[in-house]
Amino acid sequence: MTRPLRIAIYQGPGAGESGVATVTRRAQQLPGATVTALTPAEVGTRDLSGFDLIVFSGGSGSAQAKAIGEAGRRQVRAFVENGGGYLGSCAGAYLACAGFDWGLGILNARTVSNKWQRGRGMMRIQLSPEGQQLFGPVADPFTIRYANGPIIKPLGREGLPPYEGAAWYRTEIARNGTPEGVMINSPAAVHAPFGRGRVLTISPHAEDTPGLEQFIPRAIAWLAAPR
Repeated sequence: MTRPLRIAIYQGPGAGESGVATVTRRAQQLPGATVTALTPAEVGTRDLSGFDLIVFSGGSGSAQAKAIGEAGRRQVRAFVENGGGYLGSCAGAYLACAGFDWGLGILNARTVSNKWQRGRGMMRIQLSPEGQQLFGPVADPFTIRYANGPIIKPLGREGLPPYEGAAWYRTEIARNGTPEGVMINSPAAVHAPFGRGRVLTISPHAEDTPGLEQFIPRAIAWLAAPR
């Protein structure tokens, strides 16, 4: 019998309350799973080794980074490096990237542009073959809610493993002077190892898209599974 998962989720500046609540509800769909909300101070001071994974949800990645400070960023990096899982949704995906001096540096990625306010809308994404094993056996493109999530490309930092795409954007939104032609066929969800742990980032918002209720539970189960 699979043991119940122990999940930490960041709750504080840079993380919208509704997003935290929705991701928490999705995580609690897993039988016996416990979800513990951590304040910025707790991220930097609490022993994280008692958790299977930590989640950073939507909001502002830079504000999350500022709130947890250098101590928090160091703690999260060490947690993942030592075998923990990291799930970043939208802002949490920005936070994972090594292309920002304020980021966690656990994902070998950078954004294609510093203009991030692409807009909000319903996008079409498509799972890769491995993404179908992770999220579910759906081959055709489907709709998901998008709200300024990161559009990334490889950073190419030496010593940091490359990421693999689990889902790809098949439509684009490019408002507010953001570059056009860069979103279609760019990654919507990626994963990579970091030390003994796993990193999974999702640019759009699966957690509150109708019909995708199993997306986040599947992601959490995958992150907590042995590599």
